[in-house]
Amino acid sequence: MNCILRAAVALVCLLAASPVRARADEMLAFNYGYPTADHVNIYVAQDLGLFEKAGLKPTFYTFPSGAPLLAALKSGSVDVVTAGLGLAFALGQNIPLKIIYWIANDSTGEGLVVDPKSGMKSFHDIAKAHEIGAASGTCAQVALYVLAQKAGADYRKLNIVNLPAPVFRNALMSGSIDAGIAWAPYSVMLDGSGFPVVSWDTDYTPPGGLCPRTTAVRPAFLAAHPDIGLKLLQVDAMAAEAVAKNPQLAVDALVKRLGLTPEVAKASYERVYLPRPTYAQQLDPASPYSMQSKDGGLAGQLELATKILYDLKSIAAPVPANVIQDAIDPSALQAYTKAQGSSR
Repeated sequence: MNCILRAAVALVCLLAASPVRARADEMLAFNYGYPTADHVNIYVAQDLGLFEKAGLKPTFYTFPSGAPLLAALKSGSVDVVTAGLGLAFALGQNIPLKIIYWIANDSTGEGLVVDPKSGMKSFHDIAKAHEIGAASGTCAQVALYVLAQKAGADYRKLNIVNLPAPVFRNALMSGSIDAGIAWAPYSVMLDGSGFPVVSWDTDYTPPGGLCPRTTAVRPAFLAAHPDIGLKLLQVDAMAAEAVAKNPQLAVDALVKRLGLTPEVAKASYERVYLPRPTYAQQLDPASPYSMQSKDGGLAGQLELATKILYDLKSIAAPVPANVIQDAIDPSALQAYTKAQGSSR
């Protein structure tokens, strides 16, 4: 074990062994940005004071979408971010990032919702749709592209409306669309209100999906504070342990942050949070969630997604494979799991 890894492991052991909160003057202050979504562990960690327990003092910034989050990243206004394909857009704009671990596989909560009067029973019926809602430059657009290929339909002949999932219900009720690709929690919300999800992304996307939600750090901030990745992982693990003991913490957090009903919050938690990639899967080179594979796992997903977005003219150019590979940094995850003695 080299000196850097030994030091990292020692730090994790020290953190894990000490439940005492750091003094205020010892706290690492930073700005943490994320778009509005079902970030269970982040919310639970906020509610339970777990960031402070790990010696962190984050100031949180919530963004309505990926675009303003990218602007904040570009200006250096945020140091740590959790987001979906917005991070691929950041790399495409030459915004430096180090992606350090997965938060969730959002493909598990995204799917094709339809008006029951449309006659669509699965994604194979996509050609029957008159108007399909799918937000440009998002996982939904990427998923619809792959869905069309799998169904043998020509994506460019589909009538696609650039609509985000939060407005689908009104659009479906008014007849403006009769189908759409919706992400959680809106997918489960629609499914429970008369507009069923007839196929989930996992039915037509590659293994692991094409909508990774991950946490990343600005390289300059990481260089100045090399223990930030380990501390964030400690927070993530403590939150996961708390949720495993009491799932109601997750439901309550989603109700509080997103204004969901308890039923929708519970369904979203079960569909997206429970099957989220484990640390062991993230460190397995053969896993679809691998942080270590050069051409599969996370790297492969980001490369394919950016190629699709380029083909659809949502981005100016596909992100080169070497840029994606350089942005993925599993070292904190490796050190954390080694110090714990087993992968979670």
